[in-house]
Amino acid sequence: MKKYAVQLTLVVLVLLCSNIYAQKITIGAKGGFSIPNLTAGSSQNPLNSGYSSRLGADYGIYGEYHLSGLFSLSLGIEYSSQGGIKDKFQAFSTPPAMAALVTAPYVYADFKSEAKINYLLVPVLARFSWNFNKSGPVKLYAAVGPFAGFLLNAHQVTSGSSIIYMDETKTIPLTTEPQSFDNNNDIKSDLYTFNLGVDGFVGISYSLTPKHALFIEVGGNYGFLSIQKGTVNGKNFTGAGVATLGYAYSF
Repeated sequence: MKKYAVQLTLVVLVLLCSNIYAQKITIGAKGGFSIPNLTAGSSQNPLNSGYSSRLGADYGIYGEYHLSGLFSLSLGIEYSSQGGIKDKFQAFSTPPAMAALVTAPYVYADFKSEAKINYLLVPVLARFSWNFNKSGPVKLYAAVGPFAGFLLNAHQVTSGSSIIYMDETKTIPLTTEPQSFDNNNDIKSDLYTFNLGVDGFVGISYSLTPKHALFIEVGGNYGFLSIQKGTVNGKNFTGAGVATLGYAYSF
């Protein structure tokens, strides 16, 4: 009898848990801005170093399965702006037309160069929540986990005009007149189309009703794989700080 009683108790507990959490599924949408940058790691050279942050869009949707009141798993799809910007005197690859005059792989000029690289991220996150009090509408939470990234598009956008120099001290000019750098170059074929990394954020949600909530999140992402296929332009890694606002609905 004890054996059957234990089995019956387990079945009842499973059914109760199923009933309790059958409605603990949340879907949400969020949008905001990304502040990405390109880092060179240990493979710095004049081409892949010196980037600063740019500003882009970040938005997506997600589904969340609550394993308990404080722990859940989520799967998302997120548009993520990546890349970086240089707006200063900088190096670029020696143009073929100047190859007879310059033996160095780089020449220098004063112009703006922005790498606009956009990914579709698929993060799988473990989420931890804390209620400020049991009856209150405000909840604090944090999430962390890996993501798979799929390259959508990539452009190197340059602008400005400058005299071209052989050296970074501006002592050996190669041109007598400023040269235009206005160009929009599609560089998707130069980059790998897949990346892996880590995503994480902290957030605060406010429950409007038991099913409807608004939230704000701040966090970031970082790619573990270098993005360039070749080594001519060095190796860079993507990463971004992110801030978003969103809406969540719980079933």
